[in-house]
Amino acid sequence: QVRLVESGGGLVQAGDSLRLSCSVSGRTFDWYSMGWFRQAAGKEREFVAVIDRTGTTIHYADSVRGRFTISRDNAGQMVYLQMNLLKPEDTGIYYCARDVVVGRISQTRDGYDFWGQGTQVTVAS
Repeated sequence: QVRLVESGGGLVQAGDSLRLSCSVSGRTFDWYSMGWFRQAAGKEREFVAVIDRTGTTIHYADSVRGRFTISRDNAGQMVYLQMNLLKPEDTGIYYCARDVVVGRISQTRDGYDFWGQGTQVTVAS
């Protein structure tokens, strides 16, 4: 059974940094790409970043490119999102998710089947 648990959210000031972590259970972690999404109040859940199974192919949303870094530790079955130079518009619930298809790398919500419960990030101006 696959279970994802995010942690690391909090309340910070604009310009600060946070590191989100996602712990993943299950035996096939390194078969799948892993993504981060976020959802602001009253808005749709949106793509933030994705990393392929080996960590060699990475994509970011335009809004976070250059400020956020996604990484993974296959041995420890962890995914990370380092967020620097945070802005108030980065506020939202951040979710990690596992791609549906082995070896694929997706940037849309419907490409993922397992989701964590989310961690709240609030950036004050």
